[in-house]
Amino acid sequence: MNLKTNLAAFSLFCGALLATPQSVNASDGFEFPKVLAFTTNPIDIDIATVNPTVNFTLELSHIIGIASTATNVILYSTSSNSQISVKITRTDSPVDLNLKKVVFKGSTILPNSFAPGIYNFYAEPITAIASQGASAPKTGNIYPDNFRNFVDAENAILIRSNGELNLDFQTFVGPTYSSTLSVSDSKPRNRFTSEPIWKVGETYKVDDYFEMRTPLVTLQVSSSTPKVCSSDGKNLKFIDVGGCSFTVFTPKNINYLYKKLELNATITEARKPQTILVNQIPNQTSKDLPKVVLISSAYDSNGNVVLPTTATPEVCAPTLNSVKIVSGGTCTIKYFKDADRNYLASEIYTQSFEVTRDPQTISFTLPSAANVSSKSLALTSTASSGSVVAYSTTSTGVCSITGSTLNLLTGGNCSVTATQAGTSTLAPASATATVMLTGAVVANKKSISCVKGKSTKKVSGTNPKCPKGYKLKK
Repeated sequence: MNLKTNLAAFSLFCGALLATPQSVNASDGFEFPKVLAFTTNPIDIDIATVNPTVNFTLELSHIIGIASTATNVILYSTSSNSQISVKITRTDSPVDLNLKKVVFKGSTILPNSFAPGIYNFYAEPITAIASQGASAPKTGNIYPDNFRNFVDAENAILIRSNGELNLDFQTFVGPTYSSTLSVSDSKPRNRFTSEPIWKVGETYKVDDYFEMRTPLVTLQVSSSTPKVCSSDGKNLKFIDVGGCSFTVFTPKNINYLYKKLELNATITEARKPQTILVNQIPNQTSKDLPKVVLISSAYDSNGNVVLPTTATPEVCAPTLNSVKIVSGGTCTIKYFKDADRNYLASEIYTQSFEVTRDPQTISFTLPSAANVSSKSLALTSTASSGSVVAYSTTSTGVCSITGSTLNLLTGGNCSVTATQAGTSTLAPASATATVMLTGAVVANKKSISCVKGKSTKKVSGTNPKCPKGYKLKK
């Protein structure tokens, strides 16, 4: 690259720096004016009032001073092509060019010809005092920061006529499903859904299928075919087969014009619950556990295979066309199908079969009678499997059981059951025997020594007590 080319490139670079507003270190003697505030009042004004006046205030600062003594604020509407220029001037009088902070103010009475709507505004550039040997720093057009929560008018004035804005604004977009008729705007869509179920008994919730572009309106729906689809203002209820014609809309209010979308749909017969075809599974034995047994697949109303689940995981675990058996007992399998566009959800279908376990026996006897004075009996029994046997009794108050010991409490019939709980391959077993308890419980006697002065007495009994005047000898 030659010297001439280098100089040309450098000149372009310097020109770009001067054309682009940017902050430069104040010690370099060059800094753009800093906007401290740019406000207007009122922010909502009615053109039909007497002398509708709008005021503007612009505050700036600079390390040397502000050279500009006035500038213009341009108030404009892109929708109605209305525009007005408002002169704002410095408030310091006389003008002091050495002031580091300067305020500009101005106002105007709006012409009655202004159409209601959203009016944006900006101030034309402000020039600062130049440092020695430097060009004068200058702002670009100055725009206000956001000062209100109103869609597309966050930093704009709302001009009304007799209270009305009459904004021709797309208050909603949609539907969110594929449709030959729809409304949209230039903003991105955020929600996409599947098409509603156009069947008798279903509800079309209008808020589910449209996106609101402003919170200042309420989305509504009306029906022109109430015998097929009725409306409560927020939802459609499909009540009969046929053509449903309905209108989604936001009503006119002080801000927005009426907006609507007319739609049509064909309503067909109501959905019925899914049915599931389940085949009976034959009983199985517990031999060779764990094992896998093939079963027939179950099918729903659409002809699709239904995946089973187990209600008895301790016995079995099904897959699509087989079941793994891990223990004897009752295996219960459940089938269920969720709702889809054509059918409602099914009931829960169950299929049970037995996994028979090998039988076992218990040898258990008791004497026909026993005297309660003996206080206890040892219980003995034998299970054919050789497994441990547990004992229980329902004769509470007559006898009780501690481990393999029968406690004799009082006279009467004492029934004892010996039980072996079984295993994954062995069926549980039990045997019951009864013993008649006779006699009375012999009370245990004990003796105590009682003293009174130098006199001592010994007292015996089941619950001995010292005579009056005597104390228990310790």
